[in-house]
Amino acid sequence: MTKLFNPKNHQHSSKAIMQDTIRSPWIILCDFDGTISLEDTTDVLLENFGMMGWQALEQDWLDGQIGSRECMGAQIALLDVSHETLYQQLAKMEIDPSFKDFVALANRYGIATQIVSDGLDSAIEFILKRNGLEHLPVFANRLVEEQDNHWSLAFPYADDQCLKASGNCKCARAANVKITPQLTSQRILYIGDGSSDFCVSNRVDLVLAKDKLIDYCREQRIAHFPIQNFNDAIALLPEILSAESAEASKSTSPSTASS
Repeated sequence: MTKLFNPKNHQHSSKAIMQDTIRSPWIILCDFDGTISLEDTTDVLLENFGMMGWQALEQDWLDGQIGSRECMGAQIALLDVSHETLYQQLAKMEIDPSFKDFVALANRYGIATQIVSDGLDSAIEFILKRNGLEHLPVFANRLVEEQDNHWSLAFPYADDQCLKASGNCKCARAANVKITPQLTSQRILYIGDGSSDFCVSNRVDLVLAKDKLIDYCREQRIAHFPIQNFNDAIALLPEILSAESAEASKSTSPSTASS
């Protein structure tokens, strides 16, 4: 069984473990809307171009009457906007100014970063490309352009067993990356902020939590660090890997092996 990293046992130090001294077993799965982006992409599009009815669907979802897949599919069908105007709006969307540096730091440690979102794939990819991050793989709902300024959603990562009835089952994605093609286990560092991140936070090794996800992790006693932005994440990542290295050394030492 994989031993979970426990923030309570974490001691800060000034030493960072660099890629040339240890190969990290971690992978990063990161939410997009409200975590990387400063605003929720879907909400911005609906507020600007949504026809009447999308707010009622939002309330039904908040009340637990429908899942996010049903909600978002119906809401996106209410968009009335041209391709050009939609992407002009997306061009105004900003991301956390430290996210690119965080990705670069993770890469120096040999840690891959994947975007796992219950949002809109081409919108996310467009915003990432504008920020020089088009190399990041994106797992999200597929935004489809229809005729006469209308749009629809497809759900390539939906799972009928998803407890949240999400368009993109983040728990399934976590399970998919947990075991590598070489049949080795990866530890998952998850970064998120809201209700779409609740379920998956129970299925990863450590969470960097923003906003509502902080309270959820505290209530559920999930191993996590609270963060406000990716500047905090940059400061924490070397410490997480240092603690991981120390725990690995203890588990392979002669005294530990004979106890």
